[in-house]
Amino acid sequence: MKKFSFALVIVMLFSSMAAAAEVVKAYTTMEEPLAKALFDAFEADTGIKVEWVRLSGGEAIARLEAERANPQASIWVGGVGTQHIEAKLRGLSTPYRSRVANSIPERYRDPENYWTGLYVGPIAFCMNTERAAELKLDMPKSWADLIKPEYAKKVRVAHPSTSGTAYNMITTVIRINGGDEDKAFEYFKELSKSVEQFTRSGSAPGKSCALGEIPVAIGYLHDQIKLQREGAKIQIVIPEDGTGFETASMSILKDGPDPLNAKKLYDWVLGQKAMDIIAKWYVIPLSNKATPTETGFSLEKMNLVNQDDQWDASNKERLLERWNKEISTAPEK
Repeated sequence: MKKFSFALVIVMLFSSMAAAAEVVKAYTTMEEPLAKALFDAFEADTGIKVEWVRLSGGEAIARLEAERANPQASIWVGGVGTQHIEAKLRGLSTPYRSRVANSIPERYRDPENYWTGLYVGPIAFCMNTERAAELKLDMPKSWADLIKPEYAKKVRVAHPSTSGTAYNMITTVIRINGGDEDKAFEYFKELSKSVEQFTRSGSAPGKSCALGEIPVAIGYLHDQIKLQREGAKIQIVIPEDGTGFETASMSILKDGPDPLNAKKLYDWVLGQKAMDIIAKWYVIPLSNKATPTETGFSLEKMNLVNQDDQWDASNKERLLERWNKEISTAPEK
């Protein structure tokens, strides 16, 4: 009987250890409710628990760099594609050829399998209609509109040193100016007169606009549509003089603690169930497995700039240094 009891304890101990091992540590740049819905569904399907931390894109890169010698996460889900390219260039991620990756168009996948795109999100403006009526403001329809005197200190946008959204804004305006960086930075000097606050996160300005804290915000279209569908009294416009877009992506992190489960999560996120969850966030999914959600906006009707994520990633350090020198050194806390 004692031998049986001892054997039972050993079996239970090993079972407990095996169960405890079924975990994957992740960083995500998705909004917290979406990340929770996604990772909870993965756990329900697989029994693997996702221990995740939500970071802005810039914060994710900074943390990965700080943890280079002792990585704390195995996968990074979401975040602007240029930052995933940056992670690759810095040796912070590792290639993985997912068996489900063919569901994503080739142009949105790294040719060396370091990252895979999940969805596209164009840059948009939103305006709180109640605040606009009080202030007698018209909806800005172009980047040129935002630097008009009536918008002085009435716009909120993220800071490019911490936000991939805001860095996407820099490269977008450069392209609108035909690649002339000097003209673009002259524009940003004027835009800074309109900006009341530079935030840390790219989604924060839209939330402030929805609450009426600020009349106008710059951010990604899907974040703004979600706020509008939840009842926020905001109007949304795609800038008619041109807009850029994020290719939200996913990478396996180099030397992460849970590589096998990270690959399982990576494959699962590219599957139909996960893509349908992501599509409900009003983004434009890249997977041919996804069931898109109607938003009233289409890429075909947008004046999209000729975006080059590889150039954007390669020139980021230089452009941010110029931004910090000429425009603004730090975001608001």
